[in-house]
Amino acid sequence: MTYSERVLTDIKFTYKSNNDYSLQLTRWFLMPIAAWPRTNTSMAEKVSLQAQVLACLFLIAVVMIPCMLYVSLEEKDVQLKLSVMGPLSHWIMGTINYWLLLTRSDDIRECVQHMETDWRLVRKTDDQDVMLRYAKIGRFIAGFCAIFMQSGTFLFTVAKAMTTMAVIVGNETVLVHPMTCPIYSKFIDTRFSPANEIMLAVELLSCFIVNSITVGACSLAAVFAMHAYGQLSMLFSWLNDLVDDKDNGKYLAEQKLATIVEHHLRVLSFISRMENIMQNICLVELVGCTLNMCLLAYYSITNWSDFDAARITSYIIVYMSMAFNIFIFCFIGEILTEQCKNVGEKAYMTNWYNLPHKTAVGLVLIIARSSNVIKITAGKLFQLSIATFGDVSKTYMIFIKTMY
Repeated sequence: MTYSERVLTDIKFTYKSNNDYSLQLTRWFLMPIAAWPRTNTSMAEKVSLQAQVLACLFLIAVVMIPCMLYVSLEEKDVQLKLSVMGPLSHWIMGTINYWLLLTRSDDIRECVQHMETDWRLVRKTDDQDVMLRYAKIGRFIAGFCAIFMQSGTFLFTVAKAMTTMAVIVGNETVLVHPMTCPIYSKFIDTRFSPANEIMLAVELLSCFIVNSITVGACSLAAVFAMHAYGQLSMLFSWLNDLVDDKDNGKYLAEQKLATIVEHHLRVLSFISRMENIMQNICLVELVGCTLNMCLLAYYSITNWSDFDAARITSYIIVYMSMAFNIFIFCFIGEILTEQCKNVGEKAYMTNWYNLPHKTAVGLVLIIARSSNVIKITAGKLFQLSIATFGDVSKTYMIFIKTMY
């Protein structure tokens, strides 16, 4: 192998490994639920993926549908119905998000390929360091989301399953493990063993799948957002180099400006595609988590007189998980919007007056384009920002005040 071939092989290995590094955790979260996009799959792999999707949907439906029947047909007590609505809404949100991830598989694949191309095109060590820095941040957010979100609702389900409650069956009183999502008795009577233990195991597995869907969607948004943020940070350094290299000739400055404009449009197209993928998922999470936070406040207030420390603690953990979920999406939307706005500001703050006249005029196009910011929204109804998170918190506090 010649020296040039070895160099090309090293570059290929580097961009492949860097791209895999940035997407590794997200791939781990989405592959168990068959939501990770794949290319060049054989017929056997396609059949296996379809079977995996059907298995996940079955495990979700076998808990969600009987619970819906229990709430609508069997349970008459309004208080008990409300106590089930929180967990049931979590399963419904997971089902909708799973469908959205599967239907947006092609767009997700294009974003992944876009990232791989960005890693392949980078040549400067400084640019690669910038991309790696933000890839690490994206991995950190993805990992933190997994720990925080999985521990919240999953531990709540486990803690409830470990307790026992007395149930009268005929003339006997038996102890059973309560389910987070009660099952319609005409479907499966979970008062008896081993049906109770089997359905508890199925519910735990179903809870893990639903949580993985939320974690996968959140980590996907975090990794994509941090990649776009890093690409825009590279753009800022290129704008500075454009002015620094003014003495190298007019033609070189125009070449650099053309590269900057092309890269800017490329990043904006990536953000636009990311917005198309995440907007409906963000809407489901924003509305669903806000509803669940209000329900958790209701549960805490109604159970405060008994002051069951374990139950109140579990409510607080799940509440923090839901609030963190909303915050992550709002934080991602905020930083991307601000970074896109900063492109025009950075272009204006450069020493553009030292550039050739026609090259300096070209910066006006960058400033004009950056003023039209692509915003990350929830279903194109709410812009995701820290202000939106504040509005959600305000709604929650109004609900608490009204309850009291």
